[in-house]
Amino acid sequence: MTATLNLIIDSLKQKNIRITPQRIAILEVLIQSKNHPTAEEVYKQIEVDFPGMSVATVYNNLRLFTDLGFVTEMSYGDSASRFDFTTELHYHAICSKCGKITDFHYPNLDDIEIAASRLTGYKIDSHRLEVYGLCPACQKEVVE
Repeated sequence: MTATLNLIIDSLKQKNIRITPQRIAILEVLIQSKNHPTAEEVYKQIEVDFPGMSVATVYNNLRLFTDLGFVTEMSYGDSASRFDFTTELHYHAICSKCGKITDFHYPNLDDIEIAASRLTGYKIDSHRLEVYGLCPACQKEVVE
């Protein structure tokens, strides 16, 4: 197990949340994934090891991990939510054709909450930035 997974397991234990093989498998998929999977995609990756498990189990665990702050749910209109394992503040570039999501960090935006608070009077507690365009693979399709 990775150090990150061990930290999450310790945190779950401290909150008296049962550590099940299914929860560990879901967390492993999320930690290793770079493509921000949907609940269905997580399910498909682990269903071979857990044939009796339902998609509802995956959804319930994703909701739990979201509520605990380990995972961020990314909703985009009518499409299925995607789940992002959260370790540090980052932003997303989203392909407007295929839906691929790529993480990026831009340190100059770290003070955006302070600026927003000053400009609006709001007490800001978080922010989210998404930029949209064509990913490299879809750009190649357009050229060909």
